[in-house]
Amino acid sequence: MTETTYILVHGAWGGGWCWRDVGAELTRRDANWTALDLPSSTHGAHPNTFLADDAREVIEIAKLDGPVVLVGHSYGGAVITEAADQVPNLERLIYVAAFVPALGQSVSEANQEAPNRTLLDEAIEIDGEFLRLNPDLAAAALYQDCTDEVSTWAVSQLTTQTIASFRSPRSSFDVDVPSYYVLCSNDQAVDPGLQELMAQRCTELARIDSGHSPFLSQPIALCDLLLASV
Repeated sequence: MTETTYILVHGAWGGGWCWRDVGAELTRRDANWTALDLPSSTHGAHPNTFLADDAREVIEIAKLDGPVVLVGHSYGGAVITEAADQVPNLERLIYVAAFVPALGQSVSEANQEAPNRTLLDEAIEIDGEFLRLNPDLAAAALYQDCTDEVSTWAVSQLTTQTIASFRSPRSSFDVDVPSYYVLCSNDQAVDPGLQELMAQRCTELARIDSGHSPFLSQPIALCDLLLASV
């Protein structure tokens, strides 16, 4: 029997680099995994890069013979939701501090379901048709419980994000597979109250006492949750 592959999908402003430590831990435990860079947050991205464009990247990566688990962090939750109905071997969806937009809803609209301002809101700057993060504020929003070394490294990796990706609505239908939500209780980027609402759209809920980026602050604990969900 072919083993399950975890496809790790980063959030806005991020990249496959986000999963460095979780990937190493999955490898140590002999679990198959892969990560990708979403086109909406790559250097030189076209401003008209939408949610559907990111989803297509996931769909291409997911063309594997064996079962697939899609793991989405933050904005990446919307991406895996959009991609899910076109992944034939999908076994499970896992959301980490993630958006789970309803059909026809964009990430921006989902974010308004619990409109409490966070430190991430303070860090976002508009640059034409892109959003960027103020590096002096990004660390407190995204990596407040990481070591200084890890936080500095992660902030240096951040890119811009297309506004179009946040504003484009979900067009895919729900899929009949289990969905597992990992709520980050000390999150300073996606309000935990909003995460509670997003988690209601999933079949299972787990909590981790972390900030927005447990893949860097608590990779072993997050890996435990990812593997326990299957």
